[in-house]
Amino acid sequence: MTEAPHDSAPSDRAPVVVLASGTGTLLAAIIDHAASPDAAFTVVGVVVDRDCAAAQIAADADIPVIACKLKEYPDRAAWDGALAHAVADFGSDWVVTAGFMKILGPAFLNRFGGTIVNSHPALLPSFVGAHAVADALAYGVKVTGTTVHLIDDGVDTGPILAQRVVEVAPDDTEATLHERIKIVERALLPEVVDVLAARGVVTDGRKAHLK
Repeated sequence: MTEAPHDSAPSDRAPVVVLASGTGTLLAAIIDHAASPDAAFTVVGVVVDRDCAAAQIAADADIPVIACKLKEYPDRAAWDGALAHAVADFGSDWVVTAGFMKILGPAFLNRFGGTIVNSHPALLPSFVGAHAVADALAYGVKVTGTTVHLIDDGVDTGPILAQRVVEVAPDDTEATLHERIKIVERALLPEVVDVLAARGVVTDGRKAHLK
């Protein structure tokens, strides 16, 4: 059994770094939550892997932004190492991936393992990977949802922290279903990060328990 205690109070907020790649709506939800008076964490930095709206959202909130683009490094391993250094420079307690479109490699996982949080648009362990919403629709499930989990060296296989259900409508398309899942994600992920920052998590193999 391993324990990640982070005894942070609103007067001593835990530093969080967010990794983002896209439109930044999930990042914006995290920043908005951190701005509340009783939040247990603060966003100390954002790292992006491309030019994207998320970078502008961070800049507009006066949060430092670092761009770490794969094309600027000789190979994936070099990029992964640079990404780890960029996050480490912020001195964060937790790393949150918010629509980050790259798989984290060994250098990053070895440095931050057990403190990396991801939101996935399905009820894990069902429908892992980048096409979770389409796969759920194709399978014909009646409910799907979102999962917040710790990242390990597999694809969406880390210990589950929280899940919420979203019903599938008969006329849903991938776009309509994904939009409803995103609404739930934008509420759930910041809530989980807040609990992690305030009280931490205990893990025992596959099982994780928010404190």
